[in-house]
Amino acid sequence: MQTIDTLNAAVSERWSDLEVVERVRAGDTGLYEIIIRRYNQRLYRIARAILRDDDEAEDVMQAAYVRAFQHLHQFAGDAPFSAWLTRIAVNEALQRLRLRKRSRQLDDFEQNEEGLMSAVDTSPDPEHSASIAELGQLLEEAVLGLPDHYRSVVMMRDIEQLSTAETAAVLDLSEQNVKVRLHRGHSLMRGWLFARVGETGCNAFPFLAFRCDRVVSSVFARLGEMGLSVQ
Repeated sequence: MQTIDTLNAAVSERWSDLEVVERVRAGDTGLYEIIIRRYNQRLYRIARAILRDDDEAEDVMQAAYVRAFQHLHQFAGDAPFSAWLTRIAVNEALQRLRLRKRSRQLDDFEQNEEGLMSAVDTSPDPEHSASIAELGQLLEEAVLGLPDHYRSVVMMRDIEQLSTAETAAVLDLSEQNVKVRLHRGHSLMRGWLFARVGETGCNAFPFLAFRCDRVVSSVFARLGEMGLSVQ
């Protein structure tokens, strides 16, 4: 059986998601690690946006990967695998959000929005935002200060750079609704914030390598405990 350790890394990176999935379905289950490492950053950012908690976001990632592996046979390929996987993570995060009753559901519109944005209403001194690290931190605070239904859309479109269609598919919204939420989210964050941060937004909410390794190990351990062979 092939594993990621014995594969040429350059070759495996060229494989599409569907090619990896087909190899995993055929019995090369160790190749599931490629999927995990490929989408750790995205799932972390999106789960973090919904839950606003690092530890819970990481646990959501692991649960989503396990659930996706269990139901891999159900992936029909009609939509991109990335959207299918991300939707699983979003559902997992939303379920946790409802259980702990920490926040409103995504359908709660227009209530107390300005109050929730108080953390980003005050314009920072430009001298204090000179470095990329400081700007990235400022962006994180602004995104996390948004109401839930705007925060998820802004995270997916601006930080993770999903298309409008992909975001709509993941959140089960119309493309027009995605555009409206993105526009309102930008208004709340103040237009100058994104203008100043620019391309450094892609560096926000990093998911570091050691955490990536930990998620891979934890997912494989969970699958093993469930009697699902991953080698």
